[in-house]
Amino acid sequence: MTPSKLKDFHDRLAADDDGFWLEEAHKRLDWIDPPTTAGDWSFDEDDFHIRWFADGTLNLSANCIDRHLDTRGDQAAIVFEGDEPGEGYEVSYRTLHEEVCRFANVLKSRGVKKGDRVTIYMPMIPEAAYAMLACARIGAIHSVVFGGFSPDSLSGRITDCESTVLVTADSGSRGGKHIPLKANADTALEHCPDVHSVILVRRTGDEIPVVEGRDIWWHDVRDTVDADCPPEPMAAEDPLFILYTSGSTGKPKGVLHTTGGYLLWVTMTYDMLFGPEDGGKVEDDLFWCTADVGWITGHSYVVSGPLSNGATTVMFDGVPNYPDPGRFWETSKRLGVTIFYTAPTAIRALMREGDDWVTKHDRSQLRLLGTVGEPINPEAWNWYSNVVGEGRCPVVDTWWQTETGGVLIAPVPGAVETKPGSATRPLPGVHPQLVDSEGKVLEGAAEGNLCITASWPGQMRTVYGDHERFFQTYFSTYPGKYFTGDGCRRDEDGYYWITGRVDDVINVSGHRMGTAEVESALVAHPKVAEAAVVGMPHELKGQGIYAYVTLNAGEADSDGLREELRQWVRKEIGPIATPDALQFAPALPKTRSGKIMRRILRKIAEGQPDQVGDTSTLADPAVVEDLKRNALV
Repeated sequence: MTPSKLKDFHDRLAADDDGFWLEEAHKRLDWIDPPTTAGDWSFDEDDFHIRWFADGTLNLSANCIDRHLDTRGDQAAIVFEGDEPGEGYEVSYRTLHEEVCRFANVLKSRGVKKGDRVTIYMPMIPEAAYAMLACARIGAIHSVVFGGFSPDSLSGRITDCESTVLVTADSGSRGGKHIPLKANADTALEHCPDVHSVILVRRTGDEIPVVEGRDIWWHDVRDTVDADCPPEPMAAEDPLFILYTSGSTGKPKGVLHTTGGYLLWVTMTYDMLFGPEDGGKVEDDLFWCTADVGWITGHSYVVSGPLSNGATTVMFDGVPNYPDPGRFWETSKRLGVTIFYTAPTAIRALMREGDDWVTKHDRSQLRLLGTVGEPINPEAWNWYSNVVGEGRCPVVDTWWQTETGGVLIAPVPGAVETKPGSATRPLPGVHPQLVDSEGKVLEGAAEGNLCITASWPGQMRTVYGDHERFFQTYFSTYPGKYFTGDGCRRDEDGYYWITGRVDDVINVSGHRMGTAEVESALVAHPKVAEAAVVGMPHELKGQGIYAYVTLNAGEADSDGLREELRQWVRKEIGPIATPDALQFAPALPKTRSGKIMRRILRKIAEGQPDQVGDTSTLADPAVVEDLKRNALV
């Protein structure tokens, strides 16, 4: 996009906000009933509501598939790349239509109807996308749970959204190892009596038990249903999906997105950031976002965004370093990938392995690189740009969240100059603001807490089942504004630099983990009396998990118990939550009122014990000296 074209977007918005959004909605999406209203929202507590295109009706599945059949039915919609190099195949838009319709009809045969919740616990295989799109086709609400999560995490999410159907596979295959998805699901379902149907997809061929009457094999029922399923007309504000994300308190939040605004936002942002070059065609590109559909990036930029635009998207069911650290680049060359979008964690890990794993593979077909999930440090940005991109590929560093639906701040290729480590400038329709801890607005070059002052179409609408929590979490800290929970610096050029979370959430490898969730898992162990969890710097993950644990009276610490507790958390939540460091502490630093002083714990975990600050308000200041003495960093 040219700078003048981007300026035109901003000018149109400034002149007529509603007119701009209605024009974009009508132009970019196929509607059953086109909307006549755009944004209708208020962040004020007395009149709190968020609605976009409320009088319009459409169907996401039809926008992602049906409208492309006449012009690109034989074009690849999905290119699947399995765990083993070359284990894959292409799915055309025509085939995708048939598979999604059949999957939708199987769901209907199990009693699923509009508004019902369906949980998807799958490997990164095309059937995961079929299930998501099938739900959207019939108006069911999908809740995708990352295949790396534990049975407890799965059962908690099924119970919270009151899901009655589960879609899963026999096993997953990642990095040459099998992941027992069905076994995990069976364990989870012991606590979910309302789940009446499990649709099983064969991925690995592993022998698994099948529960008569509840479990059905996809390959057994696929051909018993019709290959056509009319798309259900959905109001723009009808729920589309629920996706759980860790919060700073208690259990994960069910982030709920609706149909029309979400689809417009991912369609528009995909086109602005990853669409064809001026004069090019969308079918000339092969887009590879390496994210799993268990995360928002997989929802928005593996499935909905690319397919709505008629692009070809890669689904990768592997890991960056299997069978060797050149996997990304070998696969990119073999498949013909032109746009590559991955996480800084992966970039840092591959950077450590040396340039040879990259340079031995031809990357001349790559034209655009992207990053997502966490701030990227300038060293990794430069390596990505110069070594992977040979100094000729723009790097699109995107900032956004599960709650935002799609990208909010990023450099539009061709229109915005980049700076290594900066997400640069907000996209059209995004209004960021920096405030200090008291809520005072900071102008010009400044550092503070990042808020958004106006709604945008892709914004989440509620926390499923707990609308009050939605308001309190995001809109009560700084009244009248959406608080992102991120710290941010704005430089003299108006560029935004995300500095990391300012609440009790840790960003581990681009995935949010609430400290309260890890603490709860630790305290559930019979030998643990109390636990406090903070983030720590981690060379590869960006942030690691540092746990302070106080044992019950009479229990002795040991290296064996430390490892037992790490594995305990892994089992309770999943591998992503495993503490990187676990320090036994006779006591935790508390104020006289009993509040744990996490600031002190953070400084010790960050290797800055001399910066713990004032400890005079602690009930027992001596506790801090013990923590410093036995710190693991």
